[in-house]
Amino acid sequence: MGIRTSTTTELVFEDCRVAKENLMGKEGFGFIYTMRNFDRARPGVGAIALGVAQGAYEAVLDFTYKRNLLKNQYVQKKVADMATEIEAARALIFAAARMIDSGAKNVTKEASFSKLYPSDVAMKVTTEAIELLGPYGVLKDYHVEKMLRDAKISQIYEGTNEIQRAVIALELTREMGIKEREKERRNNGT
Repeated sequence: MGIRTSTTTELVFEDCRVAKENLMGKEGFGFIYTMRNFDRARPGVGAIALGVAQGAYEAVLDFTYKRNLLKNQYVQKKVADMATEIEAARALIFAAARMIDSGAKNVTKEASFSKLYPSDVAMKVTTEAIELLGPYGVLKDYHVEKMLRDAKISQIYEGTNEIQRAVIALELTREMGIKEREKERRNNGT
């Protein structure tokens, strides 16, 4: 449906043996390693979604400007909202990338923020772009119909957005538990 240049495929390892010296870490920790890898990959998915949103936004700006539609308050509101949400998405991606580059131990919540919000923005912006372009929005000449497909897939891979919300809620719960334990220690004088 989207990201048609990706060569994503399924790999099946059946009765596959790996020599001990070729293990990438401790045996039995594959799931944990995979989740940590997602923390590093999710800002990249967010960045792809951001690029899709930016492209759709620029197509709308060009289209509405050339047709003198930017004077219409309805169009102004839509374009302003697109620009604001794109910049907010960019900030979340940059914040997560800075944390990862700093070597922070736990970037799970921020990585999920940087995938969830930009991909939702990409879906919203591409949908709005198609509506603002009217019948031109679904024509291949404007590429926005392709951007819509790419936006949708960004909400699915590297963990669906529903999973991102669950991950964020779990991290917030964990953080609250840590704060509560610290508060109890202070109150007990230990």
